[in-house]
Amino acid sequence: MPAEQKSEIASVWTRPRRQREQLSREQIVAEAVRLLDADGIEALSMRKLGTRLDAGATSLYRHVANKDELIELVVDEVYGELEVPAATGPADWRDAAARSAYSLRAMILRHPWVASVLGQVGLIHLGPNVTRMSERMAAVYGAAGFPADETERALSTVISYVIGMATSEAAYLSLIARSGKNEQEFAADLPVPQQGPGQRDPRAEDPAKTREETFDYGLQRVLDGLGVRLTAG
Repeated sequence: MPAEQKSEIASVWTRPRRQREQLSREQIVAEAVRLLDADGIEALSMRKLGTRLDAGATSLYRHVANKDELIELVVDEVYGELEVPAATGPADWRDAAARSAYSLRAMILRHPWVASVLGQVGLIHLGPNVTRMSERMAAVYGAAGFPADETERALSTVISYVIGMATSEAAYLSLIARSGKNEQEFAADLPVPQQGPGQRDPRAEDPAKTREETFDYGLQRVLDGLGVRLTAG
């Protein structure tokens, strides 16, 4: 393709969809997500994806120009899984913010690879799901009463916390999966630190529940801080 024609296509979102082809963009994206969930971002290549789809890499290039465009598509696909409730005002913003944060955490745990690509070139051009969900999340903080110039900062603070915690959780769960044990068995085999008075034996805890409680504790403290900022004016 001549260079002057290439420059007209700013991103995969402006690329015309090809009609009446055996392989669709939707099929490519769905299989890419399955590949990433199973093997991680390091395993993603156009050649490997083409093999899984029983198609040559050339067939894929008719729909996406390169791996960066493919990443744009798969990130946008999983962002469509988010559930972001609406907040009507200061009274319910915190619940909506917490539920949105939990939904983002759950999505990252289902698709651990996504955390590593959120800041990459694949998100220079935002897709429809990323745009819509970002706008809905920003609206929650706008409804809370944050000034327009602080809304995005408040949202970014919460998202940064969620991504950081969920990334650590995903790495931990990946380690467990490689061990061949379930989470309870893995936790039971860990060395137990010396306990002080009133401390609980971690081996008696539900590890999944403990992870959720730990996540929620930090999330609530972040929201506490943002709440103080709102009342401080």
